Amino acid sequence: MGPEVVRDLNFSIAPQSFQFVTGPSGAGKTTLLKLMLLSLRPTRGTIHIFGHNAAALSKQQVTALRRRIGVVFQDFRLLDHLTTYENVALPLRAMGRAESDYRAEVVELLRWVGLGDRINASPVVLSGGEKQRAAIARALIVRPELLLADEPTGNVDPGLARRLLRLFIELHRLGTAVVIATHDLPLMDQFSFARRLVVGNGKVVMFDGVST
Repeated sequence: MGPEVVRDLNFSIAPQSFQFVTGPSGAGKTTLLKLMLLSLRPTRGTIHIFGHNAAALSKQQVTALRRRIGVVFQDFRLLDHLTTYENVALPLRAMGRAESDYRAEVVELLRWVGLGDRINASPVVLSGGEKQRAAIARALIVRPELLLADEPTGNVDPGLARRLLRLFIELHRLGTAVVIATHDLPLMDQFSFARRLVVGNGKVVMFDGVST
């Protein structure tokens, strides 16, 4: 067993809140998001999500809970053999929904994120910013109760970064809890209403301005 990346964490994310997770590179931000996504299991301690103790859940229950979570990865994880539309629709297909039920919804969302003219494009011809917006649309299409985003503005220019964050804010206003991991302090300073959790050396060192 390797060294613990994060340890002695004790915090809660309120429903329908907007939360930044920040700290230096290697502090444990990405690991923390993976724990919240239930793609990692803690070696000790407990994680409660949507009122459930994750340690007591079966694989099927974990899968069901993860469908209530949207996630945006740093590396996009788009499938090159699918179109932009097909990549965004993939979570709905996995849930067994018929395309006739969701096509208009996917097209509308792609237009909303500025990809209305890239619906049939392959990811290989998309710019970095377009790929990021496609990844965000894929996370939003399931209308998640919780959205986790790992450095979602790290590959785009400042102007596009602000536009992407406005998408997250709109989702938050619709009732989704949003958690964004970032090291971009000037960007966070533009959103004074958001809560902040600061991670350092694998521990929470500050939460909402209070040192721990």
